[in-house]
Amino acid sequence: MGAFLSLAGNKAGWSRECDEALQNGMCKRQRMLCIGYEDNPRLIPNLPDEISIQILARLPRMCYLNVKLVSRCWKKTVMSSELFDIRKELGTTEEWLYILSKTEDDRLLWHAFDPMLRKWQRLPLMPNVAHGEESKRVLSGVADVIRNWFGRKDPFDRLPFCGCAIGVVDGCLYVLGGFSKASALKSVWCFDPILNVWNEVESMSIGRAYCKTGVLNNKLYVVGGVCKGRAGLTPLQSAEVFDPQTGAWSQVPSMPFSKAQMLPTAFLADMLKPIATGMTSYRGRLFVPQSLYSWPFFVDVGGEIYDPEMNSWAEMPSGMGDGWPAKQAGTKLSVVVDEELYALDPSSSLDNGKIKVYDRQEDAWKVVVGKVPLHDATDSESPYLLTGFLGQLHVITKDANNEMVVLQADLHNSLGTSSPASSSASSSASSSSTDTSQEQSTSSVESERDVWKVIINRNLGSTELVNCEVLDI
Repeated sequence: MGAFLSLAGNKAGWSRECDEALQNGMCKRQRMLCIGYEDNPRLIPNLPDEISIQILARLPRMCYLNVKLVSRCWKKTVMSSELFDIRKELGTTEEWLYILSKTEDDRLLWHAFDPMLRKWQRLPLMPNVAHGEESKRVLSGVADVIRNWFGRKDPFDRLPFCGCAIGVVDGCLYVLGGFSKASALKSVWCFDPILNVWNEVESMSIGRAYCKTGVLNNKLYVVGGVCKGRAGLTPLQSAEVFDPQTGAWSQVPSMPFSKAQMLPTAFLADMLKPIATGMTSYRGRLFVPQSLYSWPFFVDVGGEIYDPEMNSWAEMPSGMGDGWPAKQAGTKLSVVVDEELYALDPSSSLDNGKIKVYDRQEDAWKVVVGKVPLHDATDSESPYLLTGFLGQLHVITKDANNEMVVLQADLHNSLGTSSPASSSASSSASSSSTDTSQEQSTSSVESERDVWKVIINRNLGSTELVNCEVLDI
């Protein structure tokens, strides 16, 4: 009996030892697996990482929001520049439309639109946008800034962030300058869409608000704007350029404002303030239209062109500068699509507008779209925006229901139906009968109805449009 109990006890002890050894072995294997996975993880089991990255590079960008949640390894991969370099090689980059808006309580919000999946994404708030209870109103555009040149009450103490400029270079979105309370800012913020974060980069050499931006040779140029001085707001002629590869700013020769220097009297020179009202990168140079302001009037004085190879400014052709369409307070919207320069002319109507194209051969602006459906929004800082998106001209505005609408123009069905290059050729063959001209007029009206197509709309309530840019990554 004692031997039996002894045997049973030995078996029980041996069983416990086996269980402990088994558990210890399983724990050891689990630890080894964890260590092995952390040391040399596979993105997709049984596949080389080179193939896995090729697979991830073919996914739509919007999917990366969920891909980041799979594992730390996947998150690290989709936030790496290597993945997006592969997307460029594969031709799977995507253009997204980024729209900056301003809420009633003066908050600036970014909205990104993915045209492939037709979805919107909210960007993180800009860290430098201080929003306090004292900020109740924002200047309604350059017009209010001009008022302050002539002794009106200074409203900048109530501003959280106003008059910033927007630019896109090297796959990143930049927000430059603007007013914060009573000061013009030098600061520059960069949004990296790969990391989905804002970072502050090197500041500009001088504080600027309402400056203009353009991109040449993968560098971001900034010209003009206004700053705050002892005597009030002062227009700037200076220019500078940012190189994203070095992260540094360098100086560019100042705009001469040659026509502004030709004013006949010192009184007019002191009263009329020169200012850059736009900037467009076109045919390898920067084209900057200019105006003279004396609130509430503004006078177009042509413009100037910067040539990066010569590092100098030259006067803009007279037909181009004098005829450059302007919206409220003289701001001039333009965009290059298929190497053609287009501008939006709001004309005299508050609910209509025209699209014009610049004809280099004739040095003239010509109407290519006779009607742009614009809603009357005189109280808005930017009632409409103009951009080139997916190889097409787009207008962003708000409709009668206060919804933001993105409109795409089919220029082939436009009223002009021909490019500037072909306009001179078509004008030489203009001999036709009265019946034929009536038929052409009727077909033009019918085709104009098909010019505009609504790409997407979104209810933003009373939010105002501020600016827009396009990123291709």
